[in-house]
Amino acid sequence: MAKNIILLEGMKFYAYHGVLEQEKILGNHYTIDLKIRLDLSKASQSDNLNDTVSYADIYAVVKDEMAIPSQLLEHVAGRIIKKLETRFPAIEKVRIKLSKHNPPIGGEVEKATIII
Repeated sequence: MAKNIILLEGMKFYAYHGVLEQEKILGNHYTIDLKIRLDLSKASQSDNLNDTVSYADIYAVVKDEMAIPSQLLEHVAGRIIKKLETRFPAIEKVRIKLSKHNPPIGGEVEKATIII
């Protein structure tokens, strides 16, 4: 089976994740990059959306999960991966890069990022 990749890069969200109370009230900006491995050989021949995973459907899953407040970015990322793999069985592997912009850590930091 061929191993192909779908990348969705630079997805932007405003959400309410964090341990600190101010993060739960004020929210913050987040960026997500997804790398999804699956077989795209059939879609490359058929030109039929049913033979791949729709980018819009992937985005909708990410958006829904980002709307659920969590304390940890790791938890959000884990939920997104689990939901994608459950909803789209053709997905073989997901890599997520989730960044919180200007994290409240007592210093000037552009982003705090996790990769799972």
